[in-house]
Amino acid sequence: MFLTRFDYKYDFMGKRHIAMAASAILMLICIVSLATQGLVLGIDFTGGTLVEVGYEQSADLEKIRETLHENGFDDAVVQHFGTTTDVLIRLGIHEESKEEPLSSQILRILQQTGEQVDMRRVEYVGPQIGGELIEKGGLAVLYTLFGILIYVGFRFEYRFALGSIAALIHDTLLVVGFFSLFRLEFDLTVLAAVLAVIGYSLNDTIVVFDRIRENFVKLRKQASVNVMNTSINQMLGRTVMTSVTTALVLIVLFIVGGKLIHGFSTALLLGVIVGTYSSIYIASATALTLGVSKMDLMPVQKEGAEQK
Repeated sequence: MFLTRFDYKYDFMGKRHIAMAASAILMLICIVSLATQGLVLGIDFTGGTLVEVGYEQSADLEKIRETLHENGFDDAVVQHFGTTTDVLIRLGIHEESKEEPLSSQILRILQQTGEQVDMRRVEYVGPQIGGELIEKGGLAVLYTLFGILIYVGFRFEYRFALGSIAALIHDTLLVVGFFSLFRLEFDLTVLAAVLAVIGYSLNDTIVVFDRIRENFVKLRKQASVNVMNTSINQMLGRTVMTSVTTALVLIVLFIVGGKLIHGFSTALLLGVIVGTYSSIYIASATALTLGVSKMDLMPVQKEGAEQK
């Protein structure tokens, strides 16, 4: 049984102007942060060296960090890789000589502590490759948004398509702006998380839009704002349950997953929160502001149908 306009529990659309104003302020803060201080790009984008070493016994990461910092490698990111005896060291751009490459310097410094250390792997990412990754990553986000605009436009109605794109731009900007504002490293794993956030947010938005479209037909005597409130309340339990269970997994991933995926889990966790919010207060509210009504969603009546 469907809720009536007097039965819905939360008046989401009644607070849409406040929510949209708050979102506009947050988006403005993110834009200013990105324009003034940019992102702290990881070596995937800026270029650098990745060194994997192996220890005979469990490695003390704090001791390794201190040793590297004391020898001029303040930007070194050290973490376990697979087992506690395998260590991955990520470095930015550093000067190196032909006599002693950067990887050899790292190995020599680590061996000075008296422990047996073996070189396992060395990878180098040049600045040119990093620049190409930035360009292709940005294009991937733009192509994704454009493809979604076409898909939602065909499946629903153009006002809903614009609402979904507004929500996706909102979510992407807030996640990226968060990394800029709090100076968190932005690498390829975070970019992958941003693309995943776009997919998650779109799925949540389409579920809400499906119920809104259905209710516009079944509750045709109600005003558009009441139909949307009814639809959102009907989907609220499903939306909250999905978001909470996803967030719990991401919290565990952040805690036990290691520093290598902290950025990935942080971006996804933030994306789940803003994606759930935007499907209500950005996507739906934008479609309502653009004037969507039951006349736009009623089935097209075939010519001559009234005569039968």
